[in-house]
Amino acid sequence: MKVRPARPAPTSRPSRPGPQWLEVMPTRDWMKRDPIVVRDDAPIGIAIHLLRTHRIRHLPVVNESGRLIGIVTDRDLRQAVFHPMIQDALGDAAVALRALRVREVMTWGVVSVRADTDLRSAARLLREGKIGALPVTEDGRVVGMLSEIDVLTALEKVLGSRVTTIRPIDVTSGGEPYDYGFAPPGSDTGPTEAPRD
Repeated sequence: MKVRPARPAPTSRPSRPGPQWLEVMPTRDWMKRDPIVVRDDAPIGIAIHLLRTHRIRHLPVVNESGRLIGIVTDRDLRQAVFHPMIQDALGDAAVALRALRVREVMTWGVVSVRADTDLRSAARLLREGKIGALPVTEDGRVVGMLSEIDVLTALEKVLGSRVTTIRPIDVTSGGEPYDYGFAPPGSDTGPTEAPRD
């Protein structure tokens, strides 16, 4: 009986480092707090008034217990004129419109996030769902709203914090300075305007 020599143990390959992610950016740091909400049994005139008065486009809808059950947008309210009840009562459309309740025109099954949800996940939901805002909830109650504008504000802040100089030299174009459009680090003056041609 022949004895085979033991195979040498396979040498372990050095593991490649995994992706390095930025620190978690919780949604609570970027959302608008204490958003305006509307009850589902409110007449749509109340929702229209709230959207106009507060200059917003998305209104979380809550039930009598204050729990999130849907969302109504300015688009939903514009489309209310095509509601079958309105079409049947074209002769008295104003009365029919006043009779509509928010629950009849809102979007049910609204997508929401928690306050500790990473902003990148929330931004992905906005993009993939092609929606303009997300209610932020804690225990089913609305504590904030995160809009696409809030995400863009966060992006601008993150990009601005990565800038080390305002007018770096672009060596690829012969050393001409160009402008990132951000204020110098440590200043609170906001973005600067890029030079105009």
